[in-house]
Amino acid sequence: MTSDDKAPIVLIHGLWMTPKSWDTWAGRFRAAGHEVIVPGWPGIDARTVEEVRRDPTPLKGIGITQIADHYDRIISALPSPPLIMGHSFGGLFTALLADRGLGRACVALAPAATAGVNKTPFSTLRSALPILANPLGKNGAKPISKRHFHYTFGNDLSRRESDRLWEEYAVNSYNRVMFEEVASAKDVEKGVTRVDYTRPDRAPLLVICGGIDHVTPPELGRATVATYERAGGPALVEYREYAGRTHRLVSQAGWEEIADFALEWAEAHATDTTAP
Repeated sequence: MTSDDKAPIVLIHGLWMTPKSWDTWAGRFRAAGHEVIVPGWPGIDARTVEEVRRDPTPLKGIGITQIADHYDRIISALPSPPLIMGHSFGGLFTALLADRGLGRACVALAPAATAGVNKTPFSTLRSALPILANPLGKNGAKPISKRHFHYTFGNDLSRRESDRLWEEYAVNSYNRVMFEEVASAKDVEKGVTRVDYTRPDRAPLLVICGGIDHVTPPELGRATVATYERAGGPALVEYREYAGRTHRLVSQAGWEEIADFALEWAEAHATDTTAP
């Protein structure tokens, strides 16, 4: 198979991150012959970590629908439907884009919950608390502290090792995104994170979680899949869990195993019935 025969891949990063967080997977997939597109959220776009920290103003006030629309435009402009993979809030956007009929196959890694997934583990709430504790900051762009980064991303590492990763990857939050996700959680009909769990032509969806993830612990990932399954829709949804893995599924030591499985699964289940 030549690179021309392979589906393009769109990678969607999560909150507190930039496209740089996908350097590992993007390089591996390109080496396998895929075109890989890694757009930043609006406000981050192609800016570096240092540039975003220096001026986080463009991140302020941007919400979930704006970001989903941003990726919708990018994907719809591609000459052929891609495989879509998203991490954390990027996993939520992956589910929203699949619900719009986009993608040949979708992989959501440690995804934030769509509306109707009635599960909020304590560690997930603790991960969001520094933002949610200040409702007046709803439209702000709060930095993530090194201490909180250690809890959310580096809980398998020493504080020194975690701080080094903070320096390399971490940027400010889109506070509005967090508030909207929480507000939308139980509003299956009108919430901005709502999806049609019964949609028959949704692309196949794989949910992947790490066994020691604080942000999206396994019980939340399993609850997401169970919500699709209870709805009884015919579209495929599957779950995969990796013991000993944190929220850094895309970069923690051994990430290659997960990347290879995600790609193999997506290629094996990809459908040509969807179109951008």
